[in-house]
Amino acid sequence: MARSPLWRHRDFMKLWAGETVSQFGTAVTMLALPLVAITYLHASAPQVGALTAVEFSPFILVGLPAGVWVDRLRRRPVLLAGDIGRALVLASIPIAYAFDHLTIWQLYGVAFAAGILTVFFDVAYQSYLPSLVDRSLLADGNSKLEVSRSAAQIAGPGVAGALISLLSAPGAIVIDSVSYVLSAGAVSLIRGTEQRERVAKADRPRMRTEIAEGLRYVLGHRLLRPIAMATATSNLFSSMGQAVAILFMVRRLGLSAGTIGLVYGIGNVGFLLGAMTTGWINSRIGVGRTIVLSMAACGPTLFLIPLATLGAPFAWLVAAMLGTAFGGPVYNISQVSLRQAICPDRLLGRMNASMRFMVWGTMPVGAAVGGVLGGSLGLRPTLFISAAGACLAWIPPALSPVWRLRSIAVAEEEEAAMAAAREGVVPPGAAVSGLASDP
Repeated sequence: MARSPLWRHRDFMKLWAGETVSQFGTAVTMLALPLVAITYLHASAPQVGALTAVEFSPFILVGLPAGVWVDRLRRRPVLLAGDIGRALVLASIPIAYAFDHLTIWQLYGVAFAAGILTVFFDVAYQSYLPSLVDRSLLADGNSKLEVSRSAAQIAGPGVAGALISLLSAPGAIVIDSVSYVLSAGAVSLIRGTEQRERVAKADRPRMRTEIAEGLRYVLGHRLLRPIAMATATSNLFSSMGQAVAILFMVRRLGLSAGTIGLVYGIGNVGFLLGAMTTGWINSRIGVGRTIVLSMAACGPTLFLIPLATLGAPFAWLVAAMLGTAFGGPVYNISQVSLRQAICPDRLLGRMNASMRFMVWGTMPVGAAVGGVLGGSLGLRPTLFISAAGACLAWIPPALSPVWRLRSIAVAEEEEAAMAAAREGVVPPGAAVSGLASDP
């Protein structure tokens, strides 16, 4: 097997190193933050749901303007500001805890501030990679980044459980704060020049006009629209379950922080397997079918979480995590690489922001609903509703041209041909009638 050229790409390696460190810290906080609310502040199900909702609400409130700013600015400074800002706001939790002034309202404030910074970071991050590496290497780059995230998902929760037992949950959040500082250091070492088209301030359209252009591009695109619908549906229902899952494990199943960390750690081996096999799966069945089938595989495994009350909860939970963890990176690597490859550079920020607005914007809604249902119907029924809804997410791309798409290269060629046709210059032999069918 040929060695990937990205191993010799110094700037990509710096970006990858920084993101790897940051992902490990984030995996710690993913478990520590709700446990701070549950264990130390004795939060109820609606309060825990509200914490998740507040964390993701910035994707609705500032997601679209963030895309405009990312398209106007150089993206590396945005990444640096996102890392440093998150390090500072997270550090406030252990400081307040040390002085016995930690409240649920501070957790809401930290979650909201970190969410805003994450919006800008994520939109800039997905828009920066295509300017850092050749577009033919996007899938390879996204796979490597997903492997890091997968490794963090595997090791992070187990480490988090041990750190929480040793340092307390607020103390473990210090690790995430430090990880963002290290990530900022790695990004600051990137030396490649970002090629951007300069537009005079007087010539820029109004922000509302630029936001509308990004939304029209996504909603009018035959591939991006069904992918957005699928991801939004999945995120809506999975966030309902996520809002009460740890509460369910602690209060219904009686699991400790260390055991919960071990469940996530073992189950998330699926992330690594999914990230490492995505390229192989794409080459065997095509990128379109990979997107549809990986999404279809995620929903049913969520039923195993509420079934954990039937006995042997550890085995049920690990099986649930393995299934969803495998399908997630396969889906994400495939669809994110496709989006990056087919979108014009001038629209990358707004395309990513529009997608994030639509697909992450459902998460605070789902989390809030999950918290309310958990308090009224109970934790177990809420988890069953979450799983049933997530099983519907694969339908939009399955009924669209996404299903027939063989490869990202084919999509790129057809996008170029269709763009040329709109401008009245059709390349000889170019097919502009739609996606190529399977041979």
